[in-house]
Amino acid sequence: MEKLNGEERGATMDIIKDACENWGFFELMNHGISPELMDTVERLTKEHYKKCMEQRFKELVASKALEGVQSEISDMDWESTFFLRHLPESNMSEIPDLDDDYRKVMKEFVVKLEILAEQIMDILCENLGLEKGYIKKALYGSKGPTFGTKVSNYPPCPNPELINGLRAHTDAGGIILLFQDDRVSGLQLLKDGQWVDVPPMRHSIVINIGDQIEVITNGKYKSVMHRVIAQTDGNRMSIASFYNPGKDAVIYPAPALVEKEAEDKNQVYPKFVFEDYMKLYAVVKFQAKEPRFEIMKAMETNVNLGPIVTA
Repeated sequence: MEKLNGEERGATMDIIKDACENWGFFELMNHGISPELMDTVERLTKEHYKKCMEQRFKELVASKALEGVQSEISDMDWESTFFLRHLPESNMSEIPDLDDDYRKVMKEFVVKLEILAEQIMDILCENLGLEKGYIKKALYGSKGPTFGTKVSNYPPCPNPELINGLRAHTDAGGIILLFQDDRVSGLQLLKDGQWVDVPPMRHSIVINIGDQIEVITNGKYKSVMHRVIAQTDGNRMSIASFYNPGKDAVIYPAPALVEKEAEDKNQVYPKFVFEDYMKLYAVVKFQAKEPRFEIMKAMETNVNLGPIVTA
């Protein structure tokens, strides 16, 4: 990212543009979050899993998932997770088993991730020819954006051929920032019908595009199916932070991109309230995204949201 401040800015912007148009994922280095902070987050996350989550995982998932199972499991994931909410209001103080050091470090980390997410959105705006701040504004509801973190561990799995760490899906929201284990791999994205590894790189932040960015860019940038495969060795850490629209934000394609991209009305993505999309997503998360957009389009026709009040 530091190359954005020098002579290589143009070439770096082109790399990001290509990643957004053709991959839906890219990996950031030199992004401004200190390696020391990331190392501390990783250490405390792994300690928290050992102390508070490992036994629960063994009782709830490991004992039930693979007991006497011969065929592939399609309704369960081999993961141990908990969720933190940051915006509009933090729930970090309410999570009972986080110790003070971990809480403090996570708070510091997510503030930096929020700044990074907004930098990335402005880079996307520039590449798309949209005014600076357009995507950030588009995600704002009456209380601003929603920002939260899913902290996951993917423990060693004795039968990885029978169960996924996390089943294939696209992310529902806006911009996703992932700090993943640099020693244990497992994340894969779908590219041209093939599963491609997203390689672990020390101190990198993986960025991927959610469904709402696909809608706002009218399909120019697409959210991409990805999954986590279970591994026999190592415990993979994953800290995914989601910069999403506010629940009452109205999401629709940027008019400038509709004019450029779609003469044909059928190419235009639907207009909807983010909360309505999430209700649908909760039911069909592990299915293709295109039918979701079609359902939202049908709802739009029936409901007719009318003009959007942006004041």
